[in-house]
Amino acid sequence: MFTGLIQSIGRVESITINDSGRAFSFFAPEIVSQIKIDDSIAINGVCLTATAITPTGFKAQAVHITLEKTNLGLLNVDEKVNVELSMRYSDRVGGHLVQGHVNDVAILNSVKKLGDNYELWFQAPSELSRFLLKEGSVALDGISLTIADVKKDQFLVTIIPHTWEKTQIHSKMNGDKINIEVDMQARMIANYVEHFLKNMDGKNAL
Repeated sequence: MFTGLIQSIGRVESITINDSGRAFSFFAPEIVSQIKIDDSIAINGVCLTATAITPTGFKAQAVHITLEKTNLGLLNVDEKVNVELSMRYSDRVGGHLVQGHVNDVAILNSVKKLGDNYELWFQAPSELSRFLLKEGSVALDGISLTIADVKKDQFLVTIIPHTWEKTQIHSKMNGDKINIEVDMQARMIANYVEHFLKNMDGKNAL
């Protein structure tokens, strides 16, 4: 479990294609002292397991389904990534609860600077649109953000200067694919309601 508060900007050191998918080596010297083998670490919001520790970072394996479902399959050597260690039960949850189970990718449609902040519009996969609510939460490349507006399959987030500078979101351009994880509580409630309505079968709600 994560909070969506990015702790470090890491970098892809190497990528090795293997039968299981791709093995990554990440440069993350700021947090390497806190990592142990088998730890869960979010890379661009994707929960990966540390398979080895290096002097300046760690290694992790991404399986085929992860590469197909997220933007990890598009990563290149030297590309920057958002890094977050899994939360402790004693931690403050400054963002929102994030599982690291990316649902799909959203497409960045536009970036506009408004004062010191940045407004970003994204095209969401249509099957996720019902989980995106104004003033609700969403994780984009692992960053916990509040949805400022929703229009059909598009949604808007506003990013403050600190988040803009301390994550890799500032390097993204129109058309880029961004990992999206919708708020798990909203999705769970919506799924329960949908299931309930499908199974009412003409009976009273209670």
